[in-house]
Amino acid sequence: MLAYIIYKAILAICVFAISLVIAMYATYAERKIAGFIQDRLGPNRAGWLGLLQPVADGVKMFMKEEMIPDVSNKFLFILGPSIAMFTSLMTGAVIPWGTSLTIAGHEYSFQVADVNIGILYLFGVTSVGVYGIMVGGWASNNKFSLLGALRASSQMISYELAMGLSIIALVMITGTLSTREIAMQQHGWHWNVLYQPLGCLIFIICAFAETNRAPFDLPECESELIGGYHTEYSSMKLGFYLFAEYINMFISSAVISTFYFGGYNMPFIGRFVHDPNMLALLGCFFMFCKTFFFIFFFMWVRWTLPRFRYDQLMKLGWKGLIPLSILNIFITGAVMYRHEIIGLFTK
Repeated sequence: MLAYIIYKAILAICVFAISLVIAMYATYAERKIAGFIQDRLGPNRAGWLGLLQPVADGVKMFMKEEMIPDVSNKFLFILGPSIAMFTSLMTGAVIPWGTSLTIAGHEYSFQVADVNIGILYLFGVTSVGVYGIMVGGWASNNKFSLLGALRASSQMISYELAMGLSIIALVMITGTLSTREIAMQQHGWHWNVLYQPLGCLIFIICAFAETNRAPFDLPECESELIGGYHTEYSSMKLGFYLFAEYINMFISSAVISTFYFGGYNMPFIGRFVHDPNMLALLGCFFMFCKTFFFIFFFMWVRWTLPRFRYDQLMKLGWKGLIPLSILNIFITGAVMYRHEIIGLFTK
């Protein structure tokens, strides 16, 4: 029992550390990708090919003067970025990064917490994340920050509805709320994107809105709101908000990979590799490859599509994605009912 607790604690620390490192170097990757798309070099001064630029940026954030406005609510001003960072790190606990290693007769899973309501946990934690933005924007006592916070709260509430409805159809076909079981069911080519293409598309669009990524980055729209909800923040309080956004992008990419693109499963690998431990390590590798692809996709979209107007954003959520999500539920139910009727007649 003690060994199990120690292993889970080490695994949780590893997931937190990997999330932080990936978020740190996602800033570097985004600047390089933006430079490539815009025909320029991107960061290339700090270290070989600019690889030490994230470290330099981190040192710069720590060394910046930390300012708290006199007219702000100081406790809530500090609490806002803390909530944003905490909730973004907590979501990685239920992601199955792989199967499990068997060492000396003991199984060591690549999932921190295998709870049977993993989907509800994800939605619960991410819904709390909006309070980090809302509290920070309101506590700043700045009208531009408050407008950004209001935009964030209404945007997240709107798109969480469509995202939740798209997940209902996924739960209908998988019959489980466990992220581990959803990943296990997608062995071979049984990826859920083949059975839920519309639900997958809706989920990806909502993930962009939930992470405040362009073209849905209205809460921090610099052309209208100076810096948005974090206008008054400096030093590592601002760094927490920026880190939280990139961690959310990493976790969202992992969730998309798990729910719709097979998670750690890859077709045909079992034909060439028979050792269970090697298959587990390869599955973990494939999971991160899929996750990195979707991180690249997030960045690609940001530097390709223009930002929506706020009325267009809300119209897409309420008049576009929510009706499509409900339609997807009816289509999924009809297909499942048809298969059940056919199964009864063929018995």
